[in-house]
Amino acid sequence: MSKNGNITQELNYVTANRFYVEIESQLTASFTECDGLGVQVKKEVLFEGGVNEQQRVLLGQSEFSDVTLRRGLSDSSVFWDWISPLMAQRTGNQAIKNHRRNVNILVFNQAGEIMQCWTLIGAIATGWKAPGLQAHATTAAIEELTLAYEGIKVTFKTKSGGASILEGRGQSGYFSSN
Repeated sequence: MSKNGNITQELNYVTANRFYVEIESQLTASFTECDGLGVQVKKEVLFEGGVNEQQRVLLGQSEFSDVTLRRGLSDSSVFWDWISPLMAQRTGNQAIKNHRRNVNILVFNQAGEIMQCWTLIGAIATGWKAPGLQAHATTAAIEELTLAYEGIKVTFKTKSGGASILEGRGQSGYFSSN
């Protein structure tokens, strides 16, 4: 109990091991790792003649890094079902029309409340890797899925976002964020 008698303050911290991933409107799997979540804004630095103590910084487009999800191998085929149609022969973008998802990465506090939700907008699987197998190994077999996405939405202290299969882009040319 805290000094002011409020237990919830002690349970309000977030640790890196309390997270879930939602794909197709459900908690899909327990993941052991989630790496690469981030954005980098491109910049151009200009120097002005005679101004030696400053520089001008012009901002450009945002670039989102790929996210890699890792989990212990299981009998769930959700990763393989998502990426295998992308390897098929296709004309144009027809084969990948319904393979984009909004994916939620949910982080919980010690009390089990959602503290933050990152929604990867228009995510698509761009890589899948089977676990390395060794006859003398005693560690869990880990498979991984790599996702590229078109945007990100961050919400705080929310309910789950209901990550969904995306039917197509809206009139604006972008995917909605749920």
